[in-house]
Amino acid sequence: MSGEAVVSSVPVNDSPLQDEVARVLVASGRAPRTVPAVLAALHHLALAGLAPDLAAAYARRDLAAAGPAALETLQRNGEAVASLTRRRRRELPVQRLAALRPLVADLAHRAGAGAVGLVSFAAGPGLDTHLDRVGITCAGRFAGESASPVQVRAGLVRSAAPPPGDLPGVVSRTVLGVGAPGAEDVRWLHACLPPDGPEPHARLDAALGLLAADPPTWRPGDRLDLLDAALADVPDGALPVVTTCWALSELTVEDRARFLRRLDAAATRRAVAWASVEGVGVAPAVPTSGDRPASGHSVLGITLLTRDSLRSWAVGRCWSRGRQLQWLG
Repeated sequence: MSGEAVVSSVPVNDSPLQDEVARVLVASGRAPRTVPAVLAALHHLALAGLAPDLAAAYARRDLAAAGPAALETLQRNGEAVASLTRRRRRELPVQRLAALRPLVADLAHRAGAGAVGLVSFAAGPGLDTHLDRVGITCAGRFAGESASPVQVRAGLVRSAAPPPGDLPGVVSRTVLGVGAPGAEDVRWLHACLPPDGPEPHARLDAALGLLAADPPTWRPGDRLDLLDAALADVPDGALPVVTTCWALSELTVEDRARFLRRLDAAATRRAVAWASVEGVGVAPAVPTSGDRPASGHSVLGITLLTRDSLRSWAVGRCWSRGRQLQWLG
């Protein structure tokens, strides 16, 4: 699970309940890096009414009961947990906007773009296409919409503030690979959040409300096959910006190379940009700054392609799915 911070073999998630459940799971023999996905699957069962004892412990915020209830749920519903972790990946689609928004702003500035068309190479519900509708606060610096119901905060690790500048107008929004989120998808997104923190759940509902009020163009199917048409659909005069957040790790190395070739081919007709939040070494062409794969953080990358050139920069790092950022300048 690239980009997931693990400290003292227990995932850090700002949730005493889940920290206690994680401790019990690790003590029972679960590998630390599998615990975040198992936590989400157990929470999903609780939200679906299939783990009443765990749901009750979460509702009471009962640390003493949560760990044993989770272990019992895992023992009774092991196949359901395994199926969920195979079919779904842990998502924090609101928090990652804190990393993605300044990347797109940086790309637009470098390209001199007065407008952008956002194409989400989806790993999540498509909130990446609504970067202009949220507010981001990082180390006291604010960007975005102050009146937005979606306000996201991130901390800084040994760096200056994020790059200055704001997003230009967003003239098109396209999500590749998935359709509009259904009830089961929404339940999973809530399951990925701590059970004892109402604020993240309210923020997720607000973000999904933005998505519903101004739906992007959904293009379910093979993302690589759909990419060319999505880029061509961005209106003339706007910079097409493809966003990937832990999405390329789902592809083979060969398909990651195909992804970059598709962008390069599209750039023979117009400039194309790519904002990436991926594990170290996962995004082709994005420098790793000497970091090692599986080092516990992800690389914030920007790539600008034109007819004559491909330029790519590693501009930062992030931990814990966008809760902690570092800008390299």
